[in-house]
Amino acid sequence: MFTARELSSPVAAVREEHAPDAVVVDCERDFETLPPSQAEELGLLVDSLEPATYPAAWLPEDVPELLARYASGDFTVGMPGDGSIAWTRQTDPPTIVVKPRVEGSPESFIEFLLAEALVEVGLGVPEQFLGFFEDEYRSLDRATALDPADTYQVAAALYDGWKGLQTREAFAAWDDGHPELADAWRDAGSRLEERVSGLPGAVARGETDFADATELACAAIKHGLELPAPFAALDTDAYRDHGPDYAVTWAEKTFDALED
Repeated sequence: MFTARELSSPVAAVREEHAPDAVVVDCERDFETLPPSQAEELGLLVDSLEPATYPAAWLPEDVPELLARYASGDFTVGMPGDGSIAWTRQTDPPTIVVKPRVEGSPESFIEFLLAEALVEVGLGVPEQFLGFFEDEYRSLDRATALDPADTYQVAAALYDGWKGLQTREAFAAWDDGHPELADAWRDAGSRLEERVSGLPGAVARGETDFADATELACAAIKHGLELPAPFAALDTDAYRDHGPDYAVTWAEKTFDALED
């Protein structure tokens, strides 16, 4: 199910700098969430497994089944929205899992995704947004008045944006030691730039819903792109410093404005 992945010199150097004990593996099948029976195979490659578990009181009454299962303590790896590479701290040492869906992507982009995952692991932050929001996830649910799937998507996006406020400092520093990765980071950002700048019009025309717009805008934060309102308020030191409280307040103000 899992095989150790050989890393290029630049990515191996990033691992040494940010997460020297991390295990990087390829997965033979694509997935959004690996069920316990398959996730537990990671135990053959690491020292120990410790499933994440969160209080039921943190969850709104109606949440996607996969989120409820993750919070329950079942050993699952990966959640919808993780993209082509997932990482987990439920293993010791932490594990980064590369999905088959990366095949066909430019090698430079894959290298960036691997390096990004290593930098995120090195931050020591929760692997999923529930560990970030904690009981504030219920407050976010009330603030957005979206259905459970869209609330999940917004929460995951907001957490991705918060991480991006921190990781982009490491990415910018690659110019000195890892110029190939710095170029890949900037190239990935340039591919988002036009879509991000056109978000207000796309939302106004009904071509993009709020959850998708939030996901795109928050993905752009790690690239340092200029964001349109109301997402520009997320690219701030205040969000970096105050995290979930700030995110909930932003959602409350944003949805109040949308209703006016």
